[in-house]
Amino acid sequence: MIESLIIKNRSCRRFHQKEKVTLDTLRKLVNLARLSASAANLQPLKYLLSNDPDKNEMIFSCLAWAGYLKDWPGPPEGEKPSAYIIVVGDTLIAKTFATDLGIAAQSILLGARERDLAGCMIGSIKKEPLREILHIPERYEILLVIALGKPMETVVLEELGPGGSIKYWRDEHGTHHVPKRPLDEIILSD
Repeated sequence: MIESLIIKNRSCRRFHQKEKVTLDTLRKLVNLARLSASAANLQPLKYLLSNDPDKNEMIFSCLAWAGYLKDWPGPPEGEKPSAYIIVVGDTLIAKTFATDLGIAAQSILLGARERDLAGCMIGSIKKEPLREILHIPERYEILLVIALGKPMETVVLEELGPGGSIKYWRDEHGTHHVPKRPLDEIILSD
């Protein structure tokens, strides 16, 4: 059921690093994005895939993790993603990519959850170093990095608490809590 898949699809930032994600699986996830809707059917997104530990380490060095967890620099060795999909926009096809990017990333992550994998969309990227490391031509705008792997953490949704903070947090057991606004708060009525 789509609702349970969406609820399970939370940003995961800790993985069983030694559990490999195959290149075939990455290709199947990108195929889900390829088959998804595209604004004006331009299909301007391209994808770079990595499941190589050395290449993954270089990609990892270009990322910032979990802005609300100020004292956490990202997953330590053994908990890092075992794969990445880097999403770029082909500027020879389109100049804006927001609609396609959201649809494609969600399709990839839902496909990952369906395969008992998890992921995290990372927009805080050192783009020029990543461009150099992966030899990405200038015509491609670096849009998003999707970290993927077998999840190591538990993520739970909860209603906004007193004070209404939307900041996610971790408890003493390492469970990641994600506050969500109530449905009645986000539906505007006459």
